[in-house]
Amino acid sequence: MASWLGPMARAQANAPRDTPTPPELTQHLPQARLQGSSRFRYYGFHVYDAQLWVLPAFDAAKLFNQPFALSLIYARSLKARDIAERSIEEMRRQTTLSEADAQRWLQAMTAAFADVREGDRLTGLYQVEGAASFFLNGQATQAIKDKRFATLFFGIWLSGATSAPAFRRDLLGV
Repeated sequence: MASWLGPMARAQANAPRDTPTPPELTQHLPQARLQGSSRFRYYGFHVYDAQLWVLPAFDAAKLFNQPFALSLIYARSLKARDIAERSIEEMRRQTTLSEADAQRWLQAMTAAFADVREGDRLTGLYQVEGAASFFLNGQATQAIKDKRFATLFFGIWLSGATSAPAFRRDLLGV
């Protein structure tokens, strides 16, 4: 499977600022506001729209010291295992992963993501205490309590080492 965040990937800012807050965030990230959004295309095909949700005092320079949520609204069907494998590949672009961590995280992400269809919304909530909680269409699926995992997973889109810097800029609004 080719890289979705590689050189042929294209970001395009797209969502208006008055986008409704996903219901899972009303409970888990009250006062969330849309910081930025982007449309992700791979070889011209629309894969998903991404939205970064933050609290009012959000500071992009202190990204991993505050809670936030990333929602992906899929434009096509994808298997959970494929999403998880691609995520591991992108996490490896940021740092070296042990095979044990990669396999443990692959299993956890496969359970967290489920297979998605066009229109499905997968939301990941980054929690400062070192966890990532996932929701599919507003329903909790899995929490992964591992700070390194959470930082590397959300870093796929938001770290300075991302393979899609324009996408990162659209989401962070920087």
